[in-house]
Amino acid sequence: MNKMTVRDIDLKGKRVVMRVDFNVPMKEGVVQDDTRIKAALPTIKYVLEKGAKSLVLMSHLGDPKKDMQKAKEKAEKDGKAFDEKKYIEGKHKMAPVSARLAQLLGKDVKLAPACMGPEAESMVAALSQGSILMLENTRFHKEETSKDAAEREKMGKALAQYGDVFVNDAFGSAHRAHASTEAVAHFLPAVAGFLMEKEIEYLEDKVMKNPARPLVAVIGGAKVSSKIAVLESLLGKVDRLLVGGGMAYTFLKAKGLSVGASLVEDDMIDTARAILQKAYETNIYLYLPIDHIVTTEFSADAQSWHVARGNIDENQMGMDIGPLTIQKFEGALKGAKTVFWNGPVGVFEFPKFATGTMALAKTIAALPDCVTVIGGGDSVSAVNKAGVADKMSHISTGGGASLELIEGKELPGVKALKDKKPAGGCGCGCC
Repeated sequence: MNKMTVRDIDLKGKRVVMRVDFNVPMKEGVVQDDTRIKAALPTIKYVLEKGAKSLVLMSHLGDPKKDMQKAKEKAEKDGKAFDEKKYIEGKHKMAPVSARLAQLLGKDVKLAPACMGPEAESMVAALSQGSILMLENTRFHKEETSKDAAEREKMGKALAQYGDVFVNDAFGSAHRAHASTEAVAHFLPAVAGFLMEKEIEYLEDKVMKNPARPLVAVIGGAKVSSKIAVLESLLGKVDRLLVGGGMAYTFLKAKGLSVGASLVEDDMIDTARAILQKAYETNIYLYLPIDHIVTTEFSADAQSWHVARGNIDENQMGMDIGPLTIQKFEGALKGAKTVFWNGPVGVFEFPKFATGTMALAKTIAALPDCVTVIGGGDSVSAVNKAGVADKMSHISTGGGASLELIEGKELPGVKALKDKKPAGGCGCGCC
């Protein structure tokens, strides 16, 4: 990585402001999965061990305004009462997150009532040597995600007053040019944390730039439209490409095969056909399902049938890849030295239709001498459900960010970091 990291800067006696990705699943004020909190621990501990005077942490936790509106509309539709205060306290306040961080660190973590304002400023000023302060959810401030760059700059400048150095370890938010991820870097020396460094090392370097070969990509999920740029980018890099999930039916229809009532994006048929043609012209093996598990209704306990490709009746929909496809995909993965996986190959949230996804997770985990990278999102849930997360080389904490990096886009949160300089320092007076 050509960006400076916490290793490249002198932290002793410095006030550090650090963007983390603590956007964790919450239910009634309880953290449901602390994976992202644990992922930030190495950088947090390093900053404190290197003698930083204080550490101010900031993160978003959902989008309070948008998420509450959706929850409110759902409650009204279901005829249920909706308590706005209880909802916000249970889903979007940082108190449970800071409490969990304190448990993991075995150290007190103070919590500010906001990101900006007199009370937050006074709490930062009062921080003693080696202490930690967590700011409240950054998205309670409209400036955080404002489309007006001046508003984001204003908040970024306010946040920058809390430190001498900015550390960005929030890869999951690096694809957003928000106040706390990008604008704050305009006012302080900005470096990457260890998680950010690891994400870029695996996704950019070990998958896209210098992969051990053969490189095999497994792309699933519901829609082709959300993965077009990823597929096009991978076609120029991979040796084999496996496509499953709902998106596979758009490709199968593009080949003239019967897909019944399966999920298809008709406006993407030509795009799918072009991708198939490009794969053929560049001698890339593109694998599609050859059999399916189908139902006549989208439900967890629906009656299901096993059918061969092209034999899906008009009232049937594909819910999972079949046993022959599992076998074919496993064969395509055999001998791979690098694997990138993003997206389930079936409706894996329904146990009855998770067989294909679980089988692939276990196959990928068992590949010998292979760099295995899981590209965030539902794929992370899949490897956790399969019990093989600890056997993967890297599990990305950022679904959208990982896909944009694979697409070849420059992430705003990464671009804002200081470039590495030749030996002798970066010239900012902090090295």
